[in-house]
Amino acid sequence: MKVIIAAAAAAGGIAAIFSSVSARGILLNPVALNIGVNCQWQARCMELQRGAMKRALYFVRVKHPPQWRVQLCNRNANRGGYRIDWIGFDHCIRNSKLKRPSRGRGAYAAR
Repeated sequence: MKVIIAAAAAAGGIAAIFSSVSARGILLNPVALNIGVNCQWQARCMELQRGAMKRALYFVRVKHPPQWRVQLCNRNANRGGYRIDWIGFDHCIRNSKLKRPSRGRGAYAAR
């Protein structure tokens, strides 16, 4: 019985997610698809990620942080492939204690 209730709740949550996405559809909206995959389609997680994305993009638009900071935070928030952890990016981009990385031998330097 608990399994049936959990499945019904999950189906209701997924239906709410699909209804909140624009008319383009979830598969045609790469941002919604990215967040959904990262959160394993859990509604609360998706709300948190979407909110963090809006806050981070607003911060970048208004404050114009240096390019090195945006690149560093993109690397830190990368979850493989094209997936981004927006909560991690939001925390990173606002971190005033970050320092510019040294120009030493990096991952992309010639070997």
